[in-house]
Amino acid sequence: MNQSTSHIPLWSPSEDFIRSSQMYVYTQWLKSEYDMEFADYESLHAWSVSHIAAFWESVFQYFEVMATGSYTKVVDIPASGMIGTKWFDGLTVNYAEHIFRNRSDAFPAIVFQSENSRLTEISWAELTWRTGSFARFLRSAGVKAGDRVAAFLPNIPEAIIAFLAVQSLGAVWSGCSPDFGTESVIERFAQIEPKILIAADGYRYNGKAYDRKESVAQLMDSLPTVEKLVFLPYLSPDTRFEEEPKAVLWEETQKNPEAPVVFTRVPFNDPLWILYSSGTTGKPKAITQSVGGCLIEHLKALGLHQNVKRGDRFFWYSTTGWMMWNYTVAALLTGGTVVIYDGSAGYPDLKVLWDFAVKARVNHFGGGAAFYIACMKAGLDLRNTGLEAHLESVGSTGSPLPPEGFRWLYEYVKKDLWLISLSGGTDVCSGFVGGSPFLPVYSGEIQCRMLGAKVVALSEEGREVADELGEMVITLPMPSMPVFFWNDAGNERYFSSYFDMYPGLWRHGDWIKITSRGTVIIYGRSDATLNRGGVRIGTSEVYRAVESIPEVKDCMVICIEREGGAFFMPLFVVLKEGEMLNDSLKKQINQALRTQFSPRHVPDEIYQTNEIPYTISGKKMETPVKKILMGVPVTKAASKDAMKNPESLDYFVQFARTI
Repeated sequence: MNQSTSHIPLWSPSEDFIRSSQMYVYTQWLKSEYDMEFADYESLHAWSVSHIAAFWESVFQYFEVMATGSYTKVVDIPASGMIGTKWFDGLTVNYAEHIFRNRSDAFPAIVFQSENSRLTEISWAELTWRTGSFARFLRSAGVKAGDRVAAFLPNIPEAIIAFLAVQSLGAVWSGCSPDFGTESVIERFAQIEPKILIAADGYRYNGKAYDRKESVAQLMDSLPTVEKLVFLPYLSPDTRFEEEPKAVLWEETQKNPEAPVVFTRVPFNDPLWILYSSGTTGKPKAITQSVGGCLIEHLKALGLHQNVKRGDRFFWYSTTGWMMWNYTVAALLTGGTVVIYDGSAGYPDLKVLWDFAVKARVNHFGGGAAFYIACMKAGLDLRNTGLEAHLESVGSTGSPLPPEGFRWLYEYVKKDLWLISLSGGTDVCSGFVGGSPFLPVYSGEIQCRMLGAKVVALSEEGREVADELGEMVITLPMPSMPVFFWNDAGNERYFSSYFDMYPGLWRHGDWIKITSRGTVIIYGRSDATLNRGGVRIGTSEVYRAVESIPEVKDCMVICIEREGGAFFMPLFVVLKEGEMLNDSLKKQINQALRTQFSPRHVPDEIYQTNEIPYTISGKKMETPVKKILMGVPVTKAASKDAMKNPESLDYFVQFARTI
């Protein structure tokens, strides 16, 4: 059954909205410069993926990318496949240079608030001198292009300042949030051998302070390549690190207000940053993306698909350990103001981010689908709160947003709202499918495949399908795809991560349907696909039906293969306080699944648990739980340091012994 409940859109852009969008200006530029005219988004997208060299060159020219050198090819794809693809080979660029060219006195660069601090604004002038001062320190410490700088910081302005300073030098950034377990951070940073470590003494979350000074000491003991520790006393300004001879206080790096920001241009395909897979199963992949590739991808994504204009305020709730932090900072490339919040999205209550958005005058608000579902279930009514005065778009990512979530946003947040459901991943630090200001929004559906992204749905036999569930596959390279995984000999992990199912084609691991009108529905991760009588169904359908029941707070469904071709599909539910799982509620759950979808969606058994396991970035951990239930030791099935609630696995370890 299609997740969409109506062929009537929830929202359609007005002609004024379309004509004021960056995407419309871009199409008019194409008409003027290339003598090309497109009747609609579908034809524009078709051109962007059938002529990828011409498309990406147009992005390069439209956004006036600053570069040195010359290139003979826009894109050079090896005969062996996408791995090793070169873009604009021969050019040198600098990511931070494209941010600081937007400097203005008319609006702030950063707006910030945390659980224990009031809203503050950082001007472009302050951002410039602070970045220049920190860059001067890094140069004095011997940091040069290609060196790795690792950061263990909360989502605070200092993280952005440090990132921009690193990028100005052409060095390579890598960040982890301080809510990661120490061993998990070591496992990530040890792979890349950083020269500099920037670390805070802790962080605050849910009204509590978490001291991480001991973890910083462990990091220093475990990372012998670190020559300097820049220590930031965030929890307590009086905290010092006298016992570490390599330590320098953050404030000592901020004493050169006259220091200019000097930009070192590096080859287009050189590393920009290193991101990490969640690491919930096996060693985290050190995903390395290029300076130029991310630059043109982010100009396209933030400028055209998110419509972030000069002076717009762009917010996406994140931590420094999630790719959405990098994506948010990229709003500075288009001249936008970056709005950041450090703390819990639910403390002291679920209105905290919405109240912050009103005070910060946010134009583009982003969060995880789970956050919107929680707000919906809590009965939040955000009409007439001041949001409508500035809010233009709401973005959702992390997991599929069900139709009920769509409708809640339009009914209880704002009627005239552009809802951008975005799906991509750390793998490209962007989206494959997302929003377009030209298109209507339909309940439960992502508006479009993004420009330059040749996304198809393939059957198990490799046949392209429409209006039918299939594997999400990308058939042509994109600039922000990894240049390599750090320390991945022969690109073995890179190949096995994406290219082992369909030779030469990127299999992303999502289970999708591309509708006849060009929208996209994601049904969950394909490696967590449920097999019922030979028919594959997505987990999102089960979650949509079960979580619509008032008594249910959260749930997880797993399908376990057994000997002889049999399957066992248990459903685990977390109930609201005071509720108990009885026969009546089980019947209600099964009836909802049967009625809303099909008898195949009905689980074999329903069990009550206290918590569902989540990654730190807020994704349900179906695959690790499935491995545990199939007898894989928990130490091999999941990395607890990469989890939001590692103790939640204990229930499933015990449960595995009973089946």
